[in-house]
Amino acid sequence: MPKLLLSLVALAAGVGLVRGAIKTPENAPIEITSTGQTTYEGGLATARGNVAIHVGDTDIYADYAQYNSTTHEVELRGNVRIYRGVSFYTAESGIYNIDTKQIRAINAKTESQPYFLSGEAVTEISENAYRITNGTFTTHDSSKPDFHMRAHTIRVYENDRVIFQNVTFYIGNVPVFWWPYMYQSLNDSFSFLVSPAYLSSWGPSLLTQVSFPITEQIRARLRLDYRGRRGLAVGLDSTIDYGKDDSSTAKIRSYYIQDQNPNLNQTGVPRKDVPTGRYRLSLEDRTNFTQDIYGIANITKLSDQWIMEDFYPAEFRIDPVPDNVVALTKINPFFTLTGIARFQANQFFTTTERLPEVVLDVKRHALFGGPIFYEGETGFADLRLQFPQGSGFENYGTYRFDTFHQLTYPNTYFGWLSIVPRVGFRGTYYGKTWDLGTTTFVPPSNPLVPDFILPPPTLANPIKFNGDTFRTVFDTGAEASFKISRRWEDVQSRAFGLDGLMHVIQPFTDFSYVSESGANPTSILEFDRFLPSTQLRAIDFPQFTPIDAIDSWTVWRVGVRNRLETRRDDETMTWFELDSFFDVNFENPYDRTDYSNFNNNIRFTPLPWMSFTINSQVPAFAKGFTEVNTIARVQPLANLQLEVGHRYLNDNPFFNSSSLFVVGGYCRLNDNWGVGAQEQYEAATSTLEEQRYSVYRDLSSWVASIGGVIRDNAGVKEYGVIFTVTLKAFPKFGFDLNFDPTSQGQ
Repeated sequence: MPKLLLSLVALAAGVGLVRGAIKTPENAPIEITSTGQTTYEGGLATARGNVAIHVGDTDIYADYAQYNSTTHEVELRGNVRIYRGVSFYTAESGIYNIDTKQIRAINAKTESQPYFLSGEAVTEISENAYRITNGTFTTHDSSKPDFHMRAHTIRVYENDRVIFQNVTFYIGNVPVFWWPYMYQSLNDSFSFLVSPAYLSSWGPSLLTQVSFPITEQIRARLRLDYRGRRGLAVGLDSTIDYGKDDSSTAKIRSYYIQDQNPNLNQTGVPRKDVPTGRYRLSLEDRTNFTQDIYGIANITKLSDQWIMEDFYPAEFRIDPVPDNVVALTKINPFFTLTGIARFQANQFFTTTERLPEVVLDVKRHALFGGPIFYEGETGFADLRLQFPQGSGFENYGTYRFDTFHQLTYPNTYFGWLSIVPRVGFRGTYYGKTWDLGTTTFVPPSNPLVPDFILPPPTLANPIKFNGDTFRTVFDTGAEASFKISRRWEDVQSRAFGLDGLMHVIQPFTDFSYVSESGANPTSILEFDRFLPSTQLRAIDFPQFTPIDAIDSWTVWRVGVRNRLETRRDDETMTWFELDSFFDVNFENPYDRTDYSNFNNNIRFTPLPWMSFTINSQVPAFAKGFTEVNTIARVQPLANLQLEVGHRYLNDNPFFNSSSLFVVGGYCRLNDNWGVGAQEQYEAATSTLEEQRYSVYRDLSSWVASIGGVIRDNAGVKEYGVIFTVTLKAFPKFGFDLNFDPTSQGQ
């Protein structure tokens, strides 16, 4: 068979008779071989039949090829395949320029993992960048992909981005969405989720969301939802990176629904006068102005107080009352200066407005380089407590100037005993106080309820203001601790994950004395106020934050910490830990018993796939309440995860007694199937509060899940079924059967 071998030298000799030497990029040799007829005439080298061309890092194969030594272009026809680096192109015909490495092809395809492209015409616009006309884009490696995008024009910049114009998204051969323009980062990918659902308060529903980048710095998520009992809803979320090195981020979330049944209620809490036009608009922003100055903004505007509960149940469970605050912070190794503006954007929530508050926080540091450490906090605030509109309570406010200073002297004695004595002073000025008049206070019958808390003033019984006051607080005390340890190197057990064992015992104590003077604590208008909790409060400053609820106290906290440590993966890890402590109340306005509950916190992690936690407190020495929170997580098999939890609370004056069991798990049956379940049972009321069941199926480029939920909300039953299909080829998607796809994919 005839065979033509052309190198740079041969081409230069042949063409040199007419034009002189041929120059190629960096003088790279061109090699053309074929099994058919070959000719060379007028600067054109032509080859037919199984043509192979090799130049630099590019290999070209075709049925026919003609190289033009003047333009340095190769015309290709029939079964064209071009390999360049890690890229691969196929086409019916095309032209390849050896100088610019540009490709102009017809009916071409390219494969550049993890995506695949094809189109009627491909033109390379620069190195590693090309334009496709009437093209398709997919990540599914199949001749019949599960999904693809078809666009009039596609511009591809390898390992960077793809830009579409006039693009339609297809599932199979069914068009489901259209954009006039779309920017697709190859690092932050497109995602699509569709969820047919049924919920008692929604009716038959279809929830969809499409996540896609708009530019390299802007990512968006579009939501189109339809609920049979509610109506059509639309939302757009976006994340914007900006500033130097894109270090600043703004997240904007919006949602609107023209609710057909706004007063529909599946809970035991009554509601009325809910608007039909319901919306949520929020901004979460962090701007880094310099390396040491940054600002934050968390703003949420709601149409009504129930929209989060109705349409964002997952977020509502975590944060039922969104905050509205803007702050500017200057950080320094020795101090932090913060300016805060907090306001009532939603008049149906109680809000402590700070318009503004400026706080200088001096971090603990050695005073003049000596052994004594200083820390302090000084702030000024214009405060106003705003109650919900129409609640009947009266708003009130005042100016407050607060300054706190404390000295500590940490030291170690005898080489093993750590003692940290402290002494501090706080002065607080209030522009107004509460005129108590002849008010008589009757101590509450329960000693766990503070006796200085007044009910908020009402419009029928308005507040009587008194003049200004200056309150002083003196605090002193000391912390002390030491450690004792013993090793057992011969303790070895693969079954319990033990490679040697060390027992560390650390007794600790903290004595706190606080003397408040200058004002009756009950007359202080409370903004940073006492909030009920089941946990022991901090007895040190500045850890004790409700400064308007400060009263005199003398408390001694005593405890011991036990840790069993072992080696695992060349690191020391805590195998078992037990913290035991209680308070001796010489004087405690928040707990008027002689002793607090006896607290025990247990954390046990015998193996990487097994953990147990028990946090408990019992009234061992005096009257109190009982609380035991238990949770166990195990993964006994690679494909099986189980979780069991129990919360027990009894005789707490602020919270209802409860004995809540939560049981759940997930089982991966095989490569394609998985099942999950969770149940929540309240034994105190004999109520099965919630049941969740789900089945997952891997569908090549998609993951489908179907699940059901049954809730009992104070006797009101709610039922739901949700079916979700998630695009897997572009990952970064999570699964959560929470009937709130608006919060998924975060």
